[in-house]
Amino acid sequence: MVTKHEDGTVETRQEQKLKPPPMYQVFLLNDDYTPMEFVVAILQEYFSKDREAATQIMLKVHRNGKGMCGIYPKDIAFTRVELVLTHAREAGHPLQCMTEEA
Repeated sequence: MVTKHEDGTVETRQEQKLKPPPMYQVFLLNDDYTPMEFVVAILQEYFSKDREAATQIMLKVHRNGKGMCGIYPKDIAFTRVELVLTHAREAGHPLQCMTEEA
């Protein structure tokens, strides 16, 4: 935007275009010790999945070694990873959770 003043000066302003925040995928990783029911409960509690969706993701983790829980802005994704890891450790399970940029 250009503004001309009476004294002959010219003022220019550039509009800032905001980019959407980078999004991150949150994944659970398979291990041989964490019970499947615990994984389903984690998906329901921290990722708001219904029982059927949580079971499908849990089976994907079990069969493929990795399953996506959701896509979130960076801060939310990293917070959910920390919540899952803390809950798993407190319950004595080695469940792993990680993020990747979407």
